[in-house]
This record gives sequence, C-alpha cells and structure tokens, in this order.
Amino acid sequence: MNFKEIKELIDILDNSNLTEINIENKGTVINLKKEKEIITAQPPVTQTTQVPTQNSTESNNGMKNATESNQNDSHLQTISAPMVGTFYKSPSPEESAYVEVGDQVSPDTTVCILEAMKLFNEIQAEVTGEIVEILVEDGQMVEYGQALFKVK
Repeated sequence: MNFKEIKELIDILDNSNLTEINIENKGTVINLKKEKEIITAQPPVTQTTQVPTQNSTESNNGMKNATESNQNDSHLQTISAPMVGTFYKSPSPEESAYVEVGDQVSPDTTVCILEAMKLFNEIQAEVTGEIVEILVEDGQMVEYGQALFKVK
C-alpha cells in the first residue's frame, strides 16, 4: 500500500463510527485504531448559603440575605454553553484570558473557547454589558446550557 491509500484509510476511520481497521495485503499488515475519547461530566458548580442555627432571629436573617441575593441576580444576564465541551478562558495557556471580571462585552465579543471532539469553538457573548462573574474554571467540562458568565 502506498501513502495515499493509507491516508484514505485514516480518513475513513476518522469520519466513521469504527474504532479499528485491520488490513492484510501481500504480507503487509496494517492495524489502525481510534482512541475513544472519555468524557466525564462534572456536576455544575452551585452556590450555597449557610444559614446560622443559633436562634430563630439569626435563621430568619440568613434566609432574608439569600432572598436579597437572588433578587440582586434577577437583573443579570448569563452567557451559557451552546454545547458540551471543555471550557478554556484563553486561546492558549501562554495568552491572557479573553475576558475578565469587569470587562465590557458586546454581542460579537469572544468570551471563551469550548473544545468539543478536538474542535475549538470560539463562543461569543451574544449580550451587551459588563462581566461580573466567571462561573467555571479553566479546563472544566461544561454541559449544554450551563451558565458560564454573569453579565450586568
């Protein structure tokens, strides 16, 4: 087999659901295997509020603070993951992050990269405002629809 034929076999393997191809031709054996990508989902990060339990007055204040926090978040927009993938805050480890807390964004501002199946997808803000919180860590797996940023 020549290089072109081997390259065609590799392309066939890459573009199919096959995980392995074995070919024997004139005493030459070619064995191509595709590594399966193992994706583990991490549970979404949630914020919890600890409520003191010393007496009922303090407990009520703790619940009041949690309610006020939720009301303050009601005016915030979120930028959510449009796909499952690995979150990267910068184009490479040596470069600075696309956005930081306090940065202004517009709908066409690139805010991060999501890697899915070895493809790097630039994610745009799709909203206008100021980044007030980054909700995921660099290199973290994210799920479809998971909130990535809070914007006011």
